[in-house]
Amino acid sequence: MTTSTELTLFADYFQIHVCDADADGDLSDAWTEQAVADHLAVAEDALGIGTVVNVNVSVTVVVLPQEPEDDSSEFDHVVEAGLEVSSGRLMVLGCTDYGPDAATFEVPPGWNRVRVSRSNLARAAQADVDSAASPETMEKIRIQVWAAPESPPAVIKRWAF
Repeated sequence: MTTSTELTLFADYFQIHVCDADADGDLSDAWTEQAVADHLAVAEDALGIGTVVNVNVSVTVVVLPQEPEDDSSEFDHVVEAGLEVSSGRLMVLGCTDYGPDAATFEVPPGWNRVRVSRSNLARAAQADVDSAASPETMEKIRIQVWAAPESPPAVIKRWAF
């Protein structure tokens, strides 16, 4: 069964986080030069998603029964990574949000694949701190999750500033 949830998150420090609800979600060593270039920091139980703005972003979380079809042509930047969610509860939050108040989603316990598809990046970057004032300029992030074996991160489509 597919579930979809809309969120608005504050992308403090130009990032949002996706992690196992029971993990510490420590990404301090994961933001390497390559991770910044890819807009994706990867730890075993947490992912940091880089954003082009340091304000609210629109986030859609979609939990899927299997891998979705490739629709990367509809987005500016698309990355994927494996994420271990041993608790079966995935947490999605701004990097400075309070974990117990964050949105959580039931996913299969164990390894999952997370595909992050981002759009409206040029308009959001141009509007900068005012990007959250209008849906036309807000950065949009879709996070798709499905059960899958452990696998390395991948950049499916790269957007350059």
